Amino acid sequence: MDHIAAAEEQIVTERIRRKLEEVNVSAQSQLSPVQDHINFTLQQAYFKCAYECFDRSRKQEEIANCVEHCSVPVVKSQQYFEGEMAQFQERMNRSLMVCQDKFESSKLHKNRADAAKDMEGCVNQSIEESLNTLPHIVQRMKTAFSIRD
Repeated sequence: MDHIAAAEEQIVTERIRRKLEEVNVSAQSQLSPVQDHINFTLQQAYFKCAYECFDRSRKQEEIANCVEHCSVPVVKSQQYFEGEMAQFQERMNRSLMVCQDKFESSKLHKNRADAAKDMEGCVNQSIEESLNTLPHIVQRMKTAFSIRD
């Protein structure tokens, strides 16, 4: 009986792992336009701006200040993006920790297989809720970066 429960738990664990991979693929897909904007549009603007800073009539310090000024938009955008993603990840991690806590508690009252199935349901709901917030996060970033669809 323990072998069957362990096998069922392993199957559930694998399904949860695949579900988390789905989140990763979905996030990368939805965030692609924002990352492209930062990595290409803003980086290109930075390099064009920085190129203009190199003028023989300027002192080295002036050139350095100019280049640093050019980097501000891309650096701030990257920080904003990373902050949004960190918050998204943190919210998802917290909800998954709740599922883990429920699983640990449930193991005391139910058999392991039932507890694992309950955890899978909790994880699926948590992931779906996280995925549902992703388009709103992406739209907020697109608005912040003035990206038109």
